Amino acid sequence: MDPSPQDPSRVDADRIDEILITAMLEEQFPRWSHLPVRFVQEGGNDHRMFRLGHDLVVRVPRAPGYVPQVEKEQRWLPVLGPTLPLPIPLLRGAGRASELFPAPWSIYEWREGTPASRADIGDRIRFAEDLAQFLVALRGVDAAAGPRPGLHSAFRGGPLEHWDNEMADLLRRLNGDERDRAEAVWRDALAAPFDGQPVWVHGDVAAANLLVRNRRLDAVLDFGCAAVGDPACDTVILWTLFSGASQAAFRKQLQVDEATWTRGRGWALWKALIMITNIPAHQRRLARHVLEQLLDHPE
Repeated sequence: MDPSPQDPSRVDADRIDEILITAMLEEQFPRWSHLPVRFVQEGGNDHRMFRLGHDLVVRVPRAPGYVPQVEKEQRWLPVLGPTLPLPIPLLRGAGRASELFPAPWSIYEWREGTPASRADIGDRIRFAEDLAQFLVALRGVDAAAGPRPGLHSAFRGGPLEHWDNEMADLLRRLNGDERDRAEAVWRDALAAPFDGQPVWVHGDVAAANLLVRNRRLDAVLDFGCAAVGDPACDTVILWTLFSGASQAAFRKQLQVDEATWTRGRGWALWKALIMITNIPAHQRRLARHVLEQLLDHPE
């Protein structure tokens, strides 16, 4: 039997372009179909983004594995947004699967700003405190009905054991004493299991998902990896963006125990070893920076 034209397994990033987006708008949101559509080059790894006029952006999953993130964000962002101290993506339209595009997709309000990965950040201590306070507020949202970790969150919020087999292979990217120290970080992380109440986690607190405006943290984007579980995955930004006094401020304001930081080091190690062979040189440099912090400055 041929797959249904609305089968999410048929999602193919190569055919998502401005012409297709315009047709999807004409089909489901004709009031916006006259607006110009422009591809956003830095739209992220999991989704393609297209500016829609001046005030909107269309967000479309790039591949089948990212489809579950769409409905999750459509369901939960309107619930989370009003409770948080910083803006998050504001949903303006929930697109449905059709013969034009076989999976759900979204329209969000466009927010001006620069990702923290390339922004001029003013007071980094204040930035760290603002981000930590946001994550504390997110953890405080009622999580009873929220989505547990799984494929939709790339297992963020779940136990590190899920990645143990993969880590055995990733560690081979290091040699000698460096590998031994990395293995010790991973063993320590596995030996500090999460035994608290599941809470909301963002899942991908990376510099590219933190929007800066007027040199301050202005919004937190991309909740595709959000889930209800262990908050350790949200500590990784400590080693990727902060240093010195800003690291100390983030640690103090985040209000998690040492076991959570230990598991967070495991998450940071896992991500760094994935990135250390990436083609973009800036990702390799970031991975090396994170490894140096994890292995040379263990506290």
